Amino acid sequence: MEDLFGNLFAVEEKQQTPLADRMRPARLEDFVGQEKAVGRTSPLRRMIERDMLQSILFYGPPGTGKTTLAQVIAHTTGEQFVSINAVSSGVPELRKLIAKAQENQRRGMGRTIVFIDEIHRFNKAQQDVLLPYVENGTIVLIGATTENPFFEINSPLLSRMKVIRLEKLQPQHIVQILQRAIADPERGYGNSFTADAEALEIIGDFAAGDARGALNLLEQAEFMLPLAGEGERRLTTGVLRSVIGNAMQRYDKKGDQHYDIVSAFIKSMRGSDADAALHYLARMIEGGEDLRFIARRIVICAAEDVGLADPQALVVANAAAQAADFVGLPEARIPLAEAVCYIANAPKSNTAYMGIDSALADVRRANCGSVPKHLRDAHYPGAKALGHGLEYKYPHSYPGGWVEQQYLPDELVGKRYYIPSGHGQDTGRKNKG
Repeated sequence: MEDLFGNLFAVEEKQQTPLADRMRPARLEDFVGQEKAVGRTSPLRRMIERDMLQSILFYGPPGTGKTTLAQVIAHTTGEQFVSINAVSSGVPELRKLIAKAQENQRRGMGRTIVFIDEIHRFNKAQQDVLLPYVENGTIVLIGATTENPFFEINSPLLSRMKVIRLEKLQPQHIVQILQRAIADPERGYGNSFTADAEALEIIGDFAAGDARGALNLLEQAEFMLPLAGEGERRLTTGVLRSVIGNAMQRYDKKGDQHYDIVSAFIKSMRGSDADAALHYLARMIEGGEDLRFIARRIVICAAEDVGLADPQALVVANAAAQAADFVGLPEARIPLAEAVCYIANAPKSNTAYMGIDSALADVRRANCGSVPKHLRDAHYPGAKALGHGLEYKYPHSYPGGWVEQQYLPDELVGKRYYIPSGHGQDTGRKNKG
């Protein structure tokens, strides 16, 4: 009788657990599309297999396996494992967790692995709490973030962690994951239905690299199939259309190609062809494209391709995005079209875009040195004794509000990131008195 109720409970629990959660890989061998991060020759793979884990940070888009990797580590390591989410946890919980880890270490129970999801949501003070205990080995920290860690994580803490980047999954990887879910007899559907290759390819495109989103879509589509014995259980593009709706048109292999249209749309605005840009805008709207997706592309083009040649383009694009979101379709087409025409007709300059990418490249790879002493904060006690801010020249105290002085670190003096294009307003003029 106990076995009967146990089996019934197991079946009910499986039915209530989302497919994406059930299909999480339990072993490194089951990971798809992350060969660089967890392949047989990867540093992470060797650290896990030898149970010599160091603090690491998983960085990548949603649905690429950051949390799942942490769970795999939890199952394969001999250390204590604790998982928290930065959204719902604070300093008191961190201190309690660390005290427990210290107690376990004193009792010979080894180190504690602490997994913090969305670690970028911790502020500086919360991150600083972790630093000494990561440094002395009391805890092994595993963080997960969708944000660039070089901007969101404190430098001292980041320097003690190995950053592992998880790449966006490609459509063929998504299809492989879907096929595994359909075939798996324990966690998936055990081949209880068939799926047309075209339908799986559409899901692979539609998911945009998010395995969790793809599995959720497969689960919704399976729900639309007939019950066992009531008809053919086959996932077709027709069934998929009932789940995705009109938006499916943009991914249909026999119709318009989503990425091709988006690419042509951006290139038409960049190339100052308003007619072509409006054409591709119309195709995206008619195809059911998400308005926010379209608006983001317009805002990005205004900043990237018009830039400083006409800074008003970004204002117009952002206003159009807000207006489109506010009024919705069908009226949303009007502010979006206005922004598209403005951007297409505006002078073009990508100097800001090229400049920030060049600066980021140096920050990530070069020795950029320290902030010059005269630019450092001089408002806290003892700062002046260190020479901070003493030789700073306040520009407003000089004619024209400008004075010659060094702003870049010594190692980068003479480096130019911003080179004016001379197009439109992008002349690089400075008020030098």
